[in-house]
Amino acid sequence: MRSDVQHFDCSIKDRIATVRLDRPDRKNPLTFDSYAELRDWFRDLVYADDVDVVIFGSNGGNFSSGGDVHDIIGPLTRMSMKELLQFTRMTGDLVKAIVNCGKPVIAAVDGICVGAGAIIAMASDLRIATPEAKTAFLFTRVGLAGCDMGACAILPRIIGQTRAAELLYTGRSMSAEEGERWGFFNRLVEAGELDEAALTLARQIKAGPNFAHMMTKTMLAQEWSMSIEQAIEAEAQAQAICMQTGDFERAYKAFVAKEKPVFEGD
Repeated sequence: MRSDVQHFDCSIKDRIATVRLDRPDRKNPLTFDSYAELRDWFRDLVYADDVDVVIFGSNGGNFSSGGDVHDIIGPLTRMSMKELLQFTRMTGDLVKAIVNCGKPVIAAVDGICVGAGAIIAMASDLRIATPEAKTAFLFTRVGLAGCDMGACAILPRIIGQTRAAELLYTGRSMSAEEGERWGFFNRLVEAGELDEAALTLARQIKAGPNFAHMMTKTMLAQEWSMSIEQAIEAEAQAQAICMQTGDFERAYKAFVAKEKPVFEGD
C-alpha cells in the first residue's frame, strides 16, 4: 500500500497504517485534493496485502475542522448544480471507501472534530477520544442540511435517532463525555495517551484473524439493509468461508495444544 501521498500524512509500520490530515495550523481542514486522495487511498486499501488495520489520527491537538472555508466553501458558492453534485458525490464516496475498505479503521480524536471531520470519525469502526474532543455535525451552521455524507443513516445507528436528530438539527458540539456515554466513543484517554491507546488497539486487532476481520467489517456494512433472515443466511455463508481458512485450523490446533493461536491472516 502506498504511503507516498501528497495531501495528507501516511505511514505504514508493522502492517498498521496511520493517516492524519496535515494542516495543524488550521486545525486540519479538508480540501478538494485531500478529499479525492483520501477516497482513492481507502479504495486501494481493499487490495492491499501489507495493511491490516488503519488509524486515522489527530494532528497538533485536533482531528479536523472539516471542509476548508476558503478552499472549499467559498468556491462551492460559485458552482453550478452539476458541479455541486459532483462534489457531494465525491465526499460521499470517501465515506463509502472507508466503510468498504475491508480493514478495521480506528479514529483517534483529539480537539476539534467537526463537519466532514466528524463524518470521518463516524465512518470509522472504532473511536477513541480525549476529554478535549469536541465533535459537531455543524452543517446547519453554514445553511446546509444535516443529511451529509451518510450522517442521517449512520449516526442514528451509533447514538440513537433522537440524539442524532438533536446534533444534526442544532449543529452543536457533542462533548467527549457525551460521546462516550452515548456510544460514539469507545473510550476516553488523556491526550498524551491517545496515540499509544490507538496503536495498542490496532495491534490487538492485527493479532487476530485478519481475513475474518474483513468478513466482519463486510457484514457490519451489508447487514444494515438486510432482514434478519437474510442476515442470518449471509452470516452462515461468511462463517463457512472463514472455516476454510488456515487461521481457523491454527486456532483449533492451538486450542488442542493449550497454546495461544498465532494468526497469519489466511
